[in-house]
Amino acid sequence: MNFFDKVGKVALGSRLRLMTAAITDDAAKIYELYGISFMPKWFPVFYMLTEEREITITEIANEIGHSQPSVSKIIQEMTTAGLVQENLKTTDKRRNSVALTSQGIVVSKELKLQWVDVEAAVESLITESNHNLWAALEEWEFLLEQKSLLKRVIENKKIRESQDVQIVAFEPKYLDAFKALNVEWISTYFEMEAADYKALDNPQEYILDKGGKIFVALYHDEPVGVCALIKMKDENYDFEMAKMAVSPKAQGKNIGWLLGQAIVNSAKEQGAKKIYLESNTILKPAINLYHKLGFQKVSGLATPYKRCNIQMELVIA
Repeated sequence: MNFFDKVGKVALGSRLRLMTAAITDDAAKIYELYGISFMPKWFPVFYMLTEEREITITEIANEIGHSQPSVSKIIQEMTTAGLVQENLKTTDKRRNSVALTSQGIVVSKELKLQWVDVEAAVESLITESNHNLWAALEEWEFLLEQKSLLKRVIENKKIRESQDVQIVAFEPKYLDAFKALNVEWISTYFEMEAADYKALDNPQEYILDKGGKIFVALYHDEPVGVCALIKMKDENYDFEMAKMAVSPKAQGKNIGWLLGQAIVNSAKEQGAKKIYLESNTILKPAINLYHKLGFQKVSGLATPYKRCNIQMELVIA
């Protein structure tokens, strides 16, 4: 096991496959020990048939968590071995149910004696070990059902890459990036409008000189994301969060979240009580981000944008 000590947890799949191969190899020898001609991979399907009830291939697949083609192949193999046949007790041919043959029933009785010994052997392993693998498997299966290994890797990839993201205040040298990123984002889903050009062509006059802020996300010193905090005249809101855009090549690095946090923190520092934003519900990742930041849906304000179909606010405690 020196290899796995060196490689560590990234070789989880390989280590599990190695253990599975060893157990499967032993399982084949155990069947031989009891004089039973049986393949280990048949066991889950065969066990379902030992319950002596009418059952279809689809139902077996659903209960044991295998694909239907996989179960069909195993059924075919066991049929060839004389253990399984189409269920002759049913008259509903549409169900394509299967059952054990008389030979299969004899084998099932022989296997039940084997199962007693196998279960005792597994129990002895559990007793001898410091960790209950069976209980751990149940826990891991539950946790992976809640959040897959892939999703967990994606989350950690975002966290790691976000450490290389730097959020900085707007400078004139970022003027082209501020406009280009927004034009790229807006044009991907909608079309540019007059209000867009007003803010993007003159951010100093339209945003900064009126008490607003613009933040730029740098990834390896390249501007890949922007967002603005615009001072509002509305009596109910202090600022609007607007003009958030992230380059497609930099998505998946938590940049939207980092920009959103910078906007909220800046508003807090300026004593704001409420932040407002406008968006469109087709932008599901953006809407999810706003909810994560604490924004809630509101309505009633006039908007200069045709694309706006949702308005949200963040009440700052």
